[in-house]
Amino acid sequence: MTAVRAVVAVDGPSGSGKSSVSRGVARALGLRYLDTGAMYRAITWAVLRDGVDPADPAAVGATAERVELSFSTDPDESQISVDGLDVSRAVREEAVTSAVSAVAAVPGARSVLVERQRRAVREAQAEGKGIVVEGRDIGSVVLPDADLKVWLVADPAVRAARRAAEDAAAGRLSHVHGPGDIASVAEDLARRDQADASRAASPTTQADDAVVVDATHLGLAEVIDAVVALVRDRVGA
Repeated sequence: MTAVRAVVAVDGPSGSGKSSVSRGVARALGLRYLDTGAMYRAITWAVLRDGVDPADPAAVGATAERVELSFSTDPDESQISVDGLDVSRAVREEAVTSAVSAVAAVPGARSVLVERQRRAVREAQAEGKGIVVEGRDIGSVVLPDADLKVWLVADPAVRAARRAAEDAAAGRLSHVHGPGDIASVAEDLARRDQADASRAASPTTQADDAVVVDATHLGLAEVIDAVVALVRDRVGA
């Protein structure tokens, strides 16, 4: 197998840099890229659109089964649609962020999306392409046979600062000016970490054979280079 056919799983807690790193690795190696978090956010958006209670497992599962979800696996695009409507920006809004952990904890929703994620990998492989898939249970549940599993971590304070900066740049936290705002982001990340790690269905878990990459003291380019080197070493490219 060459690097271009590699299946890479990148997991880790909120704000660890999974999306930026995964996109960068996919670009560097000519791989597809799948943001599974965006898929859960899209289902959450549909739940809120339809007036479904995120705490109602049966209704959430039915929504996940019913909606038509489409997305790009091009690392240079960030497009995801629900029932033909582009919700790429809408899924990043606060209402979705606040409800996504509850929706992601629903076994029915997870089973639907896990199959769609595996299908995206099969489609990439059928076209002779590899893929980087990022999330929280990719190496442990979705793709246990991935060529490389990465567990990406960073110090909580660093994660909060980076997430606050990302949100501010995207216009989601334009009021961020000082430590108090970052503390609020840190609290939200901790809440999501706890919810994701304690859910009954596919909790956030480091796969036994995952390689830990600590991004606390590394810049984005350095982390990408480290993961690219791991991929090349693992597949002999």
